Amino acid sequence: MVAYSLQYALTLLAGLLIALVFTPLGARLGRRWRIVAVPGGRRLHHGTISRLGGVGLTVGFFGALLVSRLLPIPTADENETRRFWGLVIGGLVMFIVGLIDDRYDLPPSIQYPSYLLAAGIAISALIILERFNNPFTNKTVVLPVLLYIPLTVFWITGMITTVNWLDGLDGLAAGIAAILAAVLSIHMFRMEQYSVVPQALALLGASLGFLVYNISPARAFLGSNGAFLLGYLLGGLGLVAGGRVATVLLVMGIPIVDVAWTILDRCRHGVSPFKGDRRHLHFRLSDAGLSPRTIVFIYWGFCALSGVMGLVLSSRIYKLVALGLLGSLTLILLLYLSGRKNAS
Repeated sequence: MVAYSLQYALTLLAGLLIALVFTPLGARLGRRWRIVAVPGGRRLHHGTISRLGGVGLTVGFFGALLVSRLLPIPTADENETRRFWGLVIGGLVMFIVGLIDDRYDLPPSIQYPSYLLAAGIAISALIILERFNNPFTNKTVVLPVLLYIPLTVFWITGMITTVNWLDGLDGLAAGIAAILAAVLSIHMFRMEQYSVVPQALALLGASLGFLVYNISPARAFLGSNGAFLLGYLLGGLGLVAGGRVATVLLVMGIPIVDVAWTILDRCRHGVSPFKGDRRHLHFRLSDAGLSPRTIVFIYWGFCALSGVMGLVLSSRIYKLVALGLLGSLTLILLLYLSGRKNAS
């Protein structure tokens, strides 16, 4: 029997059920306080939809974490509690900043420095990108503080940005978050990080509960409050799970390449890299005629397949090749769709 199966099942179920209950409540608050998304511009949804659906995901995640703490699992890592609270505090900070952004539409000059604050919280809690495995030598590389601090800042801020920009179609960001959470929980268990597994399962359960209301046609949107939280948690869990940077990159490969391309494309056309538009891959696919649900399923399929590859490929060289192929295919597709749009 799987070790700690009861604790894992209760944590997953708690996240799912709490998110199922609180997501519609958050949506009602959004409508009452007029924190809603209306059609227009790059938003092509129908009707007025609450932007506080992420409240349900947030309550589901933290509620499941509380359940997991009531069912403690022994650990041999003396720094685990510190990392746990770094994940909690940083997540709460991002959730609160996201709520303010949903209400007042914060400018980039305030929004992006808040990402740096979250990264600082992660670093202070020892959630750091300090070591990784060299795929060519199979040896562990340990970075000095002057390198791992800026790399961790880049990693955390990059993940928050990626998830926030990914949240453009119903179910897209939350679905990919659920996939990555599932992959990380399996990896944590295989690496015998038994007491850390509930953190990923809490996110998995909460994401699945939220998706019930967010899958197309959405009845609640993730909002900045949910997107900022998800980005921080995914970045943090990727480092807590033994620094599984390659695995996270495989699952998030398409969104990450899309973010890099979008920034370069905006700069190339003299547009602010922080200005929202329809240059993202999911919007380009939509403009090319694919339905939103089809696009989301394509994303989910590639991300899930990449996650499975990250789990089953034993050779780090193979993972590097897979990552390179995935990035290249995404870039080729972006180039094609960009040229197609310019030609039209």
